[in-house]
Amino acid sequence: MGVTHHGRTHRLDLADPTLREWDCTVLWSDPEGGIVLDRSAFYPGGGGQPPDHGVLLWEGVQTRVVGTRKGDDLYLLPAPGDPVPPAGTKVAGALDDARRSLLMRTHSGLHVLCGVVFRDFGALVTGGNMEPGEARMDFNLPEVPADFKARLEDLVNAEVTANRRVEVKVLAREQALALPDIIRTQSNLIPADEQEIRIVDIVGLDVQADGGTHVAATGQVGKVTVVKVESKGKANRRVRVKLSD
Repeated sequence: MGVTHHGRTHRLDLADPTLREWDCTVLWSDPEGGIVLDRSAFYPGGGGQPPDHGVLLWEGVQTRVVGTRKGDDLYLLPAPGDPVPPAGTKVAGALDDARRSLLMRTHSGLHVLCGVVFRDFGALVTGGNMEPGEARMDFNLPEVPADFKARLEDLVNAEVTANRRVEVKVLAREQALALPDIIRTQSNLIPADEQEIRIVDIVGLDVQADGGTHVAATGQVGKVTVVKVESKGKANRRVRVKLSD
């Protein structure tokens, strides 16, 4: 495993998040166990971001991909009843563009939210989850100002309007961990044996370790609506957001 590979699969999704179609070869397959490709742009899920959906096209046949299973290899899960290409088959992969693009916007929007809450309220993340176009993020925030919801929405959308660049780089573990405040979660979720760490930098706002897919600039996120702020314990606050064009 690593930043560029998961088992035998070269991770095209991390090299180019705009890639939607590519050619590849099946290395292993089983109707129940899944399909292993030599090259894949399917984001396998993780860090709160759900896996991509899409199709594999081969010999006039279509196999729908509806999920993933992680192990020593990266296994793509076919839709129940769909034919599975045997090992050695040359296939064309294609992502569900609408789903991936909306997830990229959502994930980058959460980083904007995280950056604003850390900068302006000093709070770390305690949890989070997203679906295409909507998400929630939990913060350790004991004191909540009376105007927090409206103020937060204004601050987040100001950063979206600023159209800050989103840059991605891979650093050696020691170099990455020397950066200030790259761990924005209350618990350090970076595996102890990970020797390379992927850094997502919303320039001028937020720098943190992250393994997901993102837009190129915050202006692509779209308007962020703070739908609700909930108390989930003595100090835990849950912020629910939704995107619109």
